[in-house]
Amino acid sequence: MSHLELPRSLDWIERLVRFDTTSRESNLGLIETVRDHLSAAGYAPLLIYDASGKKANLFVTVPAHDGETQGGVVLSGHTDVVPVDGQAWSSDPFQPALRDGRLYGRGTCDMKGFLGVALAMLPTFASTRLRAPLHLALSYDEEVGCLGADVMLRELARLDIRPDSCIVGEPTEMRVISAHKSSNLYRCTVHGHAAHSSLTPRGVNAIEYAARAICHIRDMADGHRIDGPFDRDFEVPFTTANTGIISGGLSVNTIPDHCQFDFEFRTIPGVLAPDVIGGLRRYITGELRYRMKAEHPQADIVLETLAEVPGFDTAAHAEIAQLAQALTGARGTQKVAYCTEAGMFQRAGMTAVICGPGSLEQAHRADEYVAVAQIHQCEQFMEKLANHLAVAGQ
Repeated sequence: MSHLELPRSLDWIERLVRFDTTSRESNLGLIETVRDHLSAAGYAPLLIYDASGKKANLFVTVPAHDGETQGGVVLSGHTDVVPVDGQAWSSDPFQPALRDGRLYGRGTCDMKGFLGVALAMLPTFASTRLRAPLHLALSYDEEVGCLGADVMLRELARLDIRPDSCIVGEPTEMRVISAHKSSNLYRCTVHGHAAHSSLTPRGVNAIEYAARAICHIRDMADGHRIDGPFDRDFEVPFTTANTGIISGGLSVNTIPDHCQFDFEFRTIPGVLAPDVIGGLRRYITGELRYRMKAEHPQADIVLETLAEVPGFDTAAHAEIAQLAQALTGARGTQKVAYCTEAGMFQRAGMTAVICGPGSLEQAHRADEYVAVAQIHQCEQFMEKLANHLAVAGQ
């Protein structure tokens, strides 16, 4: 197939991009469109809603030739996209534009390109005498903590739907990713006691205690950087931490009674996030809280979890990793620092890899795009997957 030809999945990709599924918005327009299409084609899609009913995951199965729906491979992707606010786009981000061998639009790369290919290729899987089922999973709110995938996987477990493996189609330029770090987001809120700055012994400075906590986080990060443990397959081969947001105080002559900051830990495989945050929690709720209450009994410091996205680590010799390499022609797998839903699928009992069209460098930015050549490669990947899953001798 010439890369000058338009991909067969282009119509589906463009249709998906036209839905504004920024995480703060509902994704039901997209999900219901896909549901209606699949239902009309004879599939039985399952919709799994969030608590508000304004967002939904979609899960659908193409059964094996004998009707078997257990086991098999999941093709997984998220439907939400990041905001375009403040970005200088050359064209409407929700009106896909094909220029110079690239398809521009929000989500073309991350990751409606993969979803469009998967939807366009479903008839190919359906017309193949599959020896194992093929599943498609569309989630909501991946960009804000992988919230939808957690809800979906819990429901699949309740329904005893248990695929064997998963291919998460995040943009990797069709390279095979076998591991990524975890991402753990937390918020620390410090409640001090206000007083005039000339009377410092009568107050509890929330900013100063927040600073102590932040310095402790940095010390922990420095310990991982210096002492490890290390995984040299990562570009940054150790567990990291970062304090990204902080607010507090009213005026320079007032002892601040409130300060709040958000921070994260990204742990390499083998370093358990609960162990990392457990040590920090003991310091905050133990030593710091004791010192604050010694200054004023109503002072307090609170640590809350915002999101915990597990890392994943699939052995290079695992069947799904070997399969993905064979389908792409890749030699070996890679590890990345960013997070996806792959860790959640692994936690649910599936072996996982990440492989999809587009480059992460194009995601989340103005004039996001996916190269048409990458879409063609993904379509070829799907065709080879269908052949792999076919009954021998078909």
